[in-house]
Amino acid sequence: MARHYNDERVRALAQVCEANGNIDKELYTKYDVKRGLRDLSGAGVLTGLTDICEIRQNKIVDGKAVPTDGKLFYRGINVEDIIKGCIKDNRFGFEEVVYLLLFSKLPNEQEYKDFVQLLSDFRELPTHFVRDVVMKASSKDMMNSLARSVLTLASYDHNANDISIDNVLRQCLEIISVFPLLSVYSYHAYNHYNKGGSLYIHHPDKNLSTAEIILKTLRPDQQYTPLEAQVLDMALVLHAEHGGGNNSTFTTCVVTSSGTDTYSAIAAALCSLKGPKHGGANEKVMGMMKDIKKNVKDWKDEEEISAYLEKIVDKQAYDNAGLIYGIGHAVYSISDPRARVFKSFVEQLAREKGKMKEYGLYEKIERLAPEVIAKKRKMYKGVSANVDFYSGFVYKILGLPPELYTPIFAVARIAGWSAHRIEELMNVSKIIRPAYMSVSQERPYTNMNDR
Repeated sequence: MARHYNDERVRALAQVCEANGNIDKELYTKYDVKRGLRDLSGAGVLTGLTDICEIRQNKIVDGKAVPTDGKLFYRGINVEDIIKGCIKDNRFGFEEVVYLLLFSKLPNEQEYKDFVQLLSDFRELPTHFVRDVVMKASSKDMMNSLARSVLTLASYDHNANDISIDNVLRQCLEIISVFPLLSVYSYHAYNHYNKGGSLYIHHPDKNLSTAEIILKTLRPDQQYTPLEAQVLDMALVLHAEHGGGNNSTFTTCVVTSSGTDTYSAIAAALCSLKGPKHGGANEKVMGMMKDIKKNVKDWKDEEEISAYLEKIVDKQAYDNAGLIYGIGHAVYSISDPRARVFKSFVEQLAREKGKMKEYGLYEKIERLAPEVIAKKRKMYKGVSANVDFYSGFVYKILGLPPELYTPIFAVARIAGWSAHRIEELMNVSKIIRPAYMSVSQERPYTNMNDR
């Protein structure tokens, strides 16, 4: 009863907030405020420099920026070439990418072996950590569990607040190494305590890659195919880094600039990635696709598919938000290179698992959605499928539970967060503090009896 009463009081106060907290939208235009730190064309406001990653979405022709197929570079190397090299040599790529992002160079064979061994040596949680932290007070939200676990790891670190580069690198490598375990174990705890499922805590085989460890510790029988591990590894490679401006990486840099510890910075990034506008987007894609499959009777009928996509854009279907999730990106216009590269692996996996009919539906939506959006909305730049459009489908085929979609994104992106944290500490000594203009009117104070 008391909780209900308090809820009613809070609801009433929320109405006060809503009645008095709105800012006239015309003021943003009047003062040329770049909402979201982006202009109308989607270009980001320049807030820093980085040598870690480049996102290339246009070329300069006659002094003007002309949109092109997107390209993604890690330390100046095209990520598509990295993936081709890994496939050619039949090896996993994520660990190599972690090395490249952190140390600005590709490892030679011995450096690669030594680095993989170092990650393996770090891949061990503190004694009783799983029992005392992961298993207790399991959350319905994996990202909350992970943020709590990362913050708790600071309690086991005698030098938690030391921000010297060697100590921060050590901390980052440890977190990168154990994060697959934290993610999978958090899911098992949730599945057991919140959903009544069986509890599995498999110890990792330290000789396996990050992708293999995820699959082996997640599945009750610990079995997986080589293609499954390869596709998950490619997903990790493609999600490992995406420039300094994405929300979670910028959060890492902002928090790092205050001089705080590594665990706090990574926890903050995790909280950012949790948002459905960022790392949670692939879950929204899966929800939307489930709705489309339910309401579109003939998956080969492009007119029926387009008609339903129009209903989604018109806020008459799915969640009534007017968004076709997985289509469009803040930076890319013609194509997202991650989606383009990933698509070939998706097709291979769909063929192996007998999911080609569903894959065909995805392909049609990828092609038709930009046409529907262009027809319905005023466009400042083109739209195309982003990596989230296919990643959820892949995770579903792999048998990964939806609760793990965003944590697996984090398993990969911690590599980029770590690189940016170190770069920020090495090159920038100022705390990040952008300006906000006050639009409030000065008012006299009113005594309590006169209000």
